[in-house]
Amino acid sequence: MEKLKGPAVGCTMATCGWRALLLPQLNRQSLYVYGSEVAVEQECIRQLQSGVFVIHPFSLMRSYYIMCMMAITFLNLIGIPMEIAFLDGNNGLVWEGFNVFSDTLFLIDVALNFRMGIIAEDGEEAILDIKRIRVSYLRTWFIPDVIAAFPIGYILLFADLQYHNDDNPSKTNKMMRILMFVRILSLIRLARVSRLVRFFNEVEKVSNANLEVVRLFFRILSLFMMIFLLCHWNGCIQYFVPMLEEFPTDCWVRKENLMNATVIVKYSWGVFRALSQMIALSYGSMDAPTNYVEMWIVMVSMVSGCLMYTVLVANATAMIANLDPAAKEYKSKMSRLEHYMAFMKLPPELQLRINNYYQARYGGKWFDEKDVMDTVSSALKEQILAVMCGRLLRKVPMFQNKDENFISAVLPKLEYEVFQEGDVIVRQNVPGDRMFFIDHGQVLEETDSYERELCDGDFFGETCVLTKGKHLATVKALTDCQCFSLSCDDFREALEGFPDVKKDLEKMVELNSDDGLV
Repeated sequence: MEKLKGPAVGCTMATCGWRALLLPQLNRQSLYVYGSEVAVEQECIRQLQSGVFVIHPFSLMRSYYIMCMMAITFLNLIGIPMEIAFLDGNNGLVWEGFNVFSDTLFLIDVALNFRMGIIAEDGEEAILDIKRIRVSYLRTWFIPDVIAAFPIGYILLFADLQYHNDDNPSKTNKMMRILMFVRILSLIRLARVSRLVRFFNEVEKVSNANLEVVRLFFRILSLFMMIFLLCHWNGCIQYFVPMLEEFPTDCWVRKENLMNATVIVKYSWGVFRALSQMIALSYGSMDAPTNYVEMWIVMVSMVSGCLMYTVLVANATAMIANLDPAAKEYKSKMSRLEHYMAFMKLPPELQLRINNYYQARYGGKWFDEKDVMDTVSSALKEQILAVMCGRLLRKVPMFQNKDENFISAVLPKLEYEVFQEGDVIVRQNVPGDRMFFIDHGQVLEETDSYERELCDGDFFGETCVLTKGKHLATVKALTDCQCFSLSCDDFREALEGFPDVKKDLEKMVELNSDDGLV
């Protein structure tokens, strides 16, 4: 679909400027919701005529905005625990700037959500009315978003400036306590994890990729990101709690001589302890908890590890169960077939040929061809058959230079058949009721006087279809053959609506009545 790009109406960046970024794009999700390109264009017109600043759920701006916010949110969820646990107030100008930038961005995000279009629950339209958007946001995610957007970065920056500019020892100690309290308070910013989950759910709606593949990819990605965040937070807590107690003599930090170690060494040991407890393993000098605080940390780690393992196994099981259902259905069918063959006491050689036939016919994937053809539209069905069989029909003399409508009438009559090596497809002097078109494979046509090989694109049995006569040769499969067959009755049914074609074929039969064709 080459039109799946750009704004849906003739409103280009040159003519509409920034408003083009707010309009819905032509992608698979928008087409699924609205049904057609015309409907998407009408949605663009509806938004333009409203005259208000609203970001459409399928707009280009929303797509880039969600990707950007997802990255910023993930960086915050990694950096905030690191800052609180390991940086000891020496955050540096870069990190302070990032904190302020993130807080500003999340405050802007709260404001933008009052102008962010919403997909209705029935999935049939986007809500672009400002009042309805405001009411919906205030009732759902407004309070969690405001809490997560609380500007701790500004408070920390101001407190740090006061701390470094104040030479009074008493005020300095007081400021240090305030800084510690604010740093602990900044844990509320971890509520941004809810934004990350919502972004993962929303990114599927703005993607132009295959929807099922996108869902699987982001489900796996979100799962591993959440597991990583859980391990990361646990590792930071391992160091943060002893730090709050001012590192007692029996804490693990002093036992491992990490008081003056670098941040990366402290973090590595913290994550190592967390993972060891979460998966119920113990290594090296890791002893039992020495106080009740460490004991609670270990218990929380163990419980979180059990939950992590349960979620991982449950999601992995669900993904595997939903992966390649056609192959699973094929294995199930083959299992039932093997039970049937064993019950009927079929010879091993015949059982093997039946298994090989199913493998050649379905290629390890089970599908109901008739069901597929019955559920698609007549236009799509005609296109599918034209791709599969059109070239084969046009190689047959009796179909060459014929009315395209006649060809289209014949295509649905073709039946797909598979023959294995050694199968006798037709026998000489046996009344025939079908002709065959070889899609892939080789066959041997033989009579008492001659033999010849036929392969991809060849055909045989056309005389039987025209005259309802007998086959003049025996045809055997030299390899596994994929063929299309056309029965005499179906062919004559297709001819009923084309009297001119019928007359031409009758003349052809008369001219070739003496030819020795199969």
